[in-house]
Amino acid sequence: MPVTLKLATSLDGRIATAAGESRWITGEAARQAVHGLRAEHDAVLVGIATALADDPELTVRSPGYSGPQPARVILDSRQRLSPSSKLARTALQVPTYVVATTEPDPALVEAGVRVLRVAADAGERPDLKTVVEALSGEGLSRLFVEGGGAVAASFVRCGLVDALEWFRAPMLIGAEGRPGVGVLAVAALAEAPHFRRIEVREVGADIWERYVRV
Repeated sequence: MPVTLKLATSLDGRIATAAGESRWITGEAARQAVHGLRAEHDAVLVGIATALADDPELTVRSPGYSGPQPARVILDSRQRLSPSSKLARTALQVPTYVVATTEPDPALVEAGVRVLRVAADAGERPDLKTVVEALSGEGLSRLFVEGGGAVAASFVRCGLVDALEWFRAPMLIGAEGRPGVGVLAVAALAEAPHFRRIEVREVGADIWERYVRV
């Protein structure tokens, strides 16, 4: 399954301030471009930290769009997603998956959420290669990963990211801000994941850079 990672950051690669403020780093034009990218994929994935902090819908909300909505996928080892969240409340209208390492929570199942239990990695989080296989088994073939920083780093570390869609806002947040990509444990430059830039374009005041894995 091809995996695309989306990042929306400051120039110095931050997705939020140290206090967690993140709305909105990029502008409206960049956000609309992200909606267009969602429409090109079968599923949109975030981690539970993003789901709890933002209570997102993860739907395509482009003006005039009437096509299918991508499935929503939440990496949620212990099933902390609330049945009253926007994602769970709309699970009967838009396919919604919680990927966990524990038995399905009856409250989520009753809300219409499909809970996929997968193997845990060494950190007791869902093993990402198993996650991709499980989603493929559900008939999904194009995955759009939206965050946060720990999830982004995990997909990169596992070698699962085939393409990057990186939106950069013309601001600096500083080292105390929250990084768009978390710890990669790169000890030497030769170990760093490499990508080839294939396009750069302006979207409003922001820059949209597109990369593919080398």
